[in-house]
Amino acid sequence: MSDKKIETTRFGSVSYSEDDVLFFPRGIPAFETKHEWILAGSDDSAVKWLQSLDDGDLALPVTSPDAVQPDYNARIPEDELKLIGSVNPSDLALLIVVSIPESAPWNMTANLRAPILINLKSHKAVQVIALNEEYPIRHIVFPDEVREKMKASAQNGGVA
Repeated sequence: MSDKKIETTRFGSVSYSEDDVLFFPRGIPAFETKHEWILAGSDDSAVKWLQSLDDGDLALPVTSPDAVQPDYNARIPEDELKLIGSVNPSDLALLIVVSIPESAPWNMTANLRAPILINLKSHKAVQVIALNEEYPIRHIVFPDEVREKMKASAQNGGVA
């Protein structure tokens, strides 16, 4: 049941309940004072938005790592697991932050190096640095041929 509302720049008025709130004890890097967030966005979109409850103007695009790299297997430091209160994989979910350039969405990148770890039971979350050094901060999401088609379509007014 939705019992609270926030006015947001991106989504207008958004209703949510306490069960929807993700609590980041340390905030998120660059947003350390923002502790409460919800996931917002269209149910049929692979990209969701991590919407700050402290600032209606602040929302970060996120997605499942599987949508970007199906074999993604971040190794998470044990102290981070303890911070959110679980080491049980069935209690946990991962999201990754994506960067979508407004004028060139085909150049979207994903931060595979710093996933967001969520305890699904306690709703505690933290952005962590994965121990996998091979994962980049700016992983190109779309293959070259897809990027070229998207770019060409945009230059032709949306006609491929």
